[in-house]
Amino acid sequence: MSAPIIAIDAMGGDFGPRCIVPASIASLVEFPSLNLVLVGQAPLLEGLIARHSGVDRSRLRVEHAGEVVAMDERPAQVLRGKPDSSMRVALEVLRSGNAQACVSAGNTGALMALSRYVLKTLPGIDRPAMVAAIPTSRGHCHLLDLGANVDCSAEHLYQFAVMGVVAAEALGISSPRLALLNVGTEDIKGNQQVKLAASLLQQAKGLNYIGYIEGDGLYRGEADVVVCDGFVGNILLKSSEGLASMISARMEALFKQSLGSRLVGSLALPLLRRLQGDLAPARHNGASFLGLQGIVVKSHGSAGPDGFQSAIRRALSEVREDLPQRLHDRLEHLLL
Repeated sequence: MSAPIIAIDAMGGDFGPRCIVPASIASLVEFPSLNLVLVGQAPLLEGLIARHSGVDRSRLRVEHAGEVVAMDERPAQVLRGKPDSSMRVALEVLRSGNAQACVSAGNTGALMALSRYVLKTLPGIDRPAMVAAIPTSRGHCHLLDLGANVDCSAEHLYQFAVMGVVAAEALGISSPRLALLNVGTEDIKGNQQVKLAASLLQQAKGLNYIGYIEGDGLYRGEADVVVCDGFVGNILLKSSEGLASMISARMEALFKQSLGSRLVGSLALPLLRRLQGDLAPARHNGASFLGLQGIVVKSHGSAGPDGFQSAIRRALSEVREDLPQRLHDRLEHLLL
């Protein structure tokens, strides 16, 4: 394939271009064939780029956009009132064919609304869904939806399941095990939407549906793709991140309490750091918006340069796998 090009909303997130510019430059070093378009306030971006020596400007272009989407703005307000926002312009670069993916750390609701408006959804998909890889005892599990759709029908959950399976297959998982997140594994458990979604999935051909899964089963690696509505998924994701951070902080504090614990800690420190690296949110940062006619990856708003670089890495992987076309090809066979 030709050299991939990714459009970057350089003004989004809690730290904005002071985080995103160095992450973008590091990505160019990591991937010598990659090209980036940084979208935002050009004078500011050019000044930040100039602080880095040896940048290959033939692979890094700046596209001016005068407006910035605030993290607390309402999606409808952004959709109507900010046609020159960095977020919207980056998506329009993607739609025009001048990029194959877009990455943003900005307002999630605004990014979803603008993505649906600018790019449109794939045929047969009512709502895009956010999916990310969650670390488990056996590797990773693809969890969706992570917050794009708070209220979902059974049909929406079915569509999420199909998209999650195709995405997992594109990342090298053969016949991924698919499960619905529920309050129990018994058939009688769950609300009406989950029960109806289970019925739809049981009737589907071409899906390796294994039934319900509870939260602890997700982390044991009992499924490769787990589906839920965005309300549940977002709470699960944020709780997991908070729990991992709390355990790490508690262990470090315990190892500093006495001379003996410090000695034990010095021996365990290499393993703890390895574990922290494996579970670090930055390493797994980047949630994909599945179901759009284009690749859009949402970085966590609080991500630092390493985390944002991880989001770019995920977008590049989906470009190389041509994920939207894979979804398009499979949806007509799997959707009801």
